[in-house]
Amino acid sequence: MTEANHNVATPGYLALVLHAHLPFVRHPEHERFLEENWLFEAITETYLPLLQVMEGWLQDGMDTRLTLTLSPTLCAMLLDPLLQSRYERHLNGLIELAEKEIHRTRWEPALQPLARMYHERFLHLRAAYQSYGGNLVAAFRKFQEQGRVEIITCAATHAVLPLLAGHPPSLRAQILIARDHYRSCFGCDPRGIWLPECAYVEGIEHVLQEANLRWFILDTHGLLQARPRPRYGVFAPVFTPNFIAAFGRDLDSAKQVWSKDEGYPGDPAYRDFYRDIGFDLDFDYLRPYLPDEERRGFTGVKYHRITGPGTGKLPYDRPRARQRAADHAGHFLAARMDQFSKLTEVMDRPPLIVSPYDAELFGHWWYEGPEFLDFFVRKATYDQSVFRLITPHEYLSLVPAQQVAEPGASSWGSEGYWNVWLNETNEWIYPHLQVAQERMTELARRFPTAQGLNLRALRQAGRELLLAQSSDWPFILRTGTSPDYARKRVTDHILRFTALYEQLTAGQIDANGLAWVESLDNLFPDLDYRYWA
Repeated sequence: MTEANHNVATPGYLALVLHAHLPFVRHPEHERFLEENWLFEAITETYLPLLQVMEGWLQDGMDTRLTLTLSPTLCAMLLDPLLQSRYERHLNGLIELAEKEIHRTRWEPALQPLARMYHERFLHLRAAYQSYGGNLVAAFRKFQEQGRVEIITCAATHAVLPLLAGHPPSLRAQILIARDHYRSCFGCDPRGIWLPECAYVEGIEHVLQEANLRWFILDTHGLLQARPRPRYGVFAPVFTPNFIAAFGRDLDSAKQVWSKDEGYPGDPAYRDFYRDIGFDLDFDYLRPYLPDEERRGFTGVKYHRITGPGTGKLPYDRPRARQRAADHAGHFLAARMDQFSKLTEVMDRPPLIVSPYDAELFGHWWYEGPEFLDFFVRKATYDQSVFRLITPHEYLSLVPAQQVAEPGASSWGSEGYWNVWLNETNEWIYPHLQVAQERMTELARRFPTAQGLNLRALRQAGRELLLAQSSDWPFILRTGTSPDYARKRVTDHILRFTALYEQLTAGQIDANGLAWVESLDNLFPDLDYRYWA
């Protein structure tokens, strides 16, 4: 359906926003690499299941709306032939492991139906992946071209933009390179952008304007602390002084899904994320299927439900978990309807609830998450007339007049600002970035029209700087999940950048060394290094 089919008299609108992002992890120098599994798990548990849910909506003729970020680094990995082939190998391994589990659990009546479930599921996922030709970017693009999904962009490598605000050329490069990459993936310009970590500071919108981006999302306090204070709270966007729309996150719908204590994913009936056969079974039996053959890890085959806070876990009851997902979808629907009934009494325009989440929550962290989405969207489509699903861009088309205000500095990280990405565990990164950023601008100005080897070296220097700026490395250092890997990634990218800078300024480029680094960090093939000038 087109935008014209929406009736402005609808009492309210709900924008579901899923932010899909992973850091660029690709290691052709190794036959297997542990951290590449981050991508493989997300494809298996989130991206393919989400596509299958959306295919179901399409087949049933449902007029659905979803907003989806596909970050540039994620798209680069999904489109990479090496990672595509490695993912198929990963999926084939899961199918083989599930086959072995069917035999191993033949005398365990509580577990064997689950082993069969996994085997069937993995076979269906492989068939779906092959039906898309391994190209999930094109699969999502199809839904955008049919008007069911609005795909938005992100900063090129998910840098925390306020931490780049002191070097405007870096801010500019992160946004404009992301826009260019989006064009190559989706054949059009993005209209909205997910600011990494919802991190905003005054001035960012000037670069968004240059990229012709029309809207972005803030955390709740970023909008509520706007000057002047927004008349409608977070239930309508504001325009920044240069007329880019800022939408605020709704806290009530966020808490019901995100909250560690109150959120749906913690229900005892749902599948337990941490109890995996990779930690339970004989190591030699598991070795061929582990992401690292030298140590235990997650396989994705999990037989237990959350059960409760203790260590004792009961077997997973799949029908019961699906029923809980349906119950929670009904509860979520009722809560939104109640919200809208109260909002329409006090607002002189259709209220908008914006509900943004990390996409990987649905399926990867919360196994039943895609089914919850499916149940909710179906109930919202067929069982009520209080609100319609919409995208932020459509809402701006329907309600174009909005208050002008300057949002407050904010992020959705702990304590609402950027201390997750700038603290005692990761502060060492930023002096190195500052030097590299100034040097990149120096190079861009020194070589305004580079050709040949110089052009290749400048592009690669830009790639290395972008990768070093990623918010993922300081985040991992802060959480301590894979600190050695994060530290090595920052160090490697800064060292590679420095080597290229020294070769360019000396006029002596190591062609073989450059080719090797190009083969490792091969994203953004048409990168325009002049954005740093």
